[in-house]
Amino acid sequence: MRLYAIGDIHGQLDLLKDAHERIFCDGGRDAVIAHVGDLIDRGPDSRGVVEYLSLGRKAGRPWIVMRGNHDRFLPNFLRQPDWIDPGLSSPRHWIDHPGLGADATLASYGVDIGLPRDRLHAEAVRAVPAAHAEFLSSLPLWYLHPRALVVHAGIRPGVDLQDQIELDLVWIRKGFLESTVDHGPLIVHGHTAIRTATHYGNRLNIDGGAAYGRPLCAVVIGEDGVELLTDEGRLPLLPQAIAAEQ
Repeated sequence: MRLYAIGDIHGQLDLLKDAHERIFCDGGRDAVIAHVGDLIDRGPDSRGVVEYLSLGRKAGRPWIVMRGNHDRFLPNFLRQPDWIDPGLSSPRHWIDHPGLGADATLASYGVDIGLPRDRLHAEAVRAVPAAHAEFLSSLPLWYLHPRALVVHAGIRPGVDLQDQIELDLVWIRKGFLESTVDHGPLIVHGHTAIRTATHYGNRLNIDGGAAYGRPLCAVVIGEDGVELLTDEGRLPLLPQAIAAEQ
């Protein structure tokens, strides 16, 4: 049973649709596709990505969509405007943090981030469909497939899956990226942007940096191993040494 997976999307609706087409051409329109999360922020059409994936799920598509750290910002802002994610290395609000991409997400809903905070919150509540906020809030934190365990950021090594905490599943880097232990299943994750999908033996990072103008990675995991889907066909991804990703 093959599993297809797509990296961090970050509001890149056109790239997402292109990645889906590569998968459809390889495995048909009913292929099981796992998305590692970060649907929103930074890119130009966060609203379109949420709408597209949520409608696909409602239509019965076999699409699994993980909750990324960025997918927490918008629904939490709508519920609690002063909320600051405890996973951030610097405790700054989503709106005020220059690198998180709140301006692009809100702009996709027609909201100007330059408004005063109280008015900005009111406009966001008005503009963002409740169904979109509910969809983001309800996304699962992991997906266990016979071929792999799919999460957004990674896992805490040595901790049972049922005991993993959300903060690690959506934010972890240190302690996971450098780990060489056998986690059991192959861990398929994103969150840490690299040049392209890379297989490290015990994990597979598929965040190729679509948020920064690079392609959106789509991979297939099957009996023959892991392969990157390109416009020219499959490209085998062979395991390599653990890298010092940041």
